[in-house]
Amino acid sequence: MTDITSKLFEILIHMLLLFTAVPVHECAHALVADKLGDPTPRAQGRITLNPFAHLTLWGSLLLIFVGFGWGKPVSIDPRNFKHPKRDMAVTALAGPVSNLIMAYLSMVVFRFCAASTNETMGYIALIFYFATIINVSLAVFNFLPIPPLDGSKIFNAVLPDKWYFKIMQYERYIVIVMIVLLYSGVLSVPMSFMNDKIISLMAILTNWVDIFIK
Repeated sequence: MTDITSKLFEILIHMLLLFTAVPVHECAHALVADKLGDPTPRAQGRITLNPFAHLTLWGSLLLIFVGFGWGKPVSIDPRNFKHPKRDMAVTALAGPVSNLIMAYLSMVVFRFCAASTNETMGYIALIFYFATIINVSLAVFNFLPIPPLDGSKIFNAVLPDKWYFKIMQYERYIVIVMIVLLYSGVLSVPMSFMNDKIISLMAILTNWVDIFIK
């Protein structure tokens, strides 16, 4: 591939993921919240895989051209849950877990396609390889225990209420610090380490594919 072709191919992959990984992530939040008793996401039409119900302009543009972005947060009212802190944590967990499931399935398809000598299958394999990487990256990023990421809601389930509300008072400042750390590269090392470990684990867990391609 030429540099221009490679860049266009990369943008195409990011667009495909924008219309799959992000909607699945947000729909997972909405579906679990609904099952746990909060009708808010259903009322707002968020229990759908229609990407346009979940995308934001800036989050979409960044994902397409930079490879990292976000979707529209699902509105959830914890007062509708029987166990607010626990159910909020479970709802938050649903998003990154959905991305890990998609990453695993992408790895399976990648390994099947990569075994082929057909050139077209090689391109398809490349698409699913990047799908694996980006889905894992989205999951790892969202697991960070920093507001307003999913990891903070999971972490807060085990925090005493006084600490939780104290942290939420400084949420806007914590977000600014997170952005600075992210773009300064400070978070790159631990996130890359986790990405590599998870992808390596998925490679091991998909070794069964070799039985069908030999």
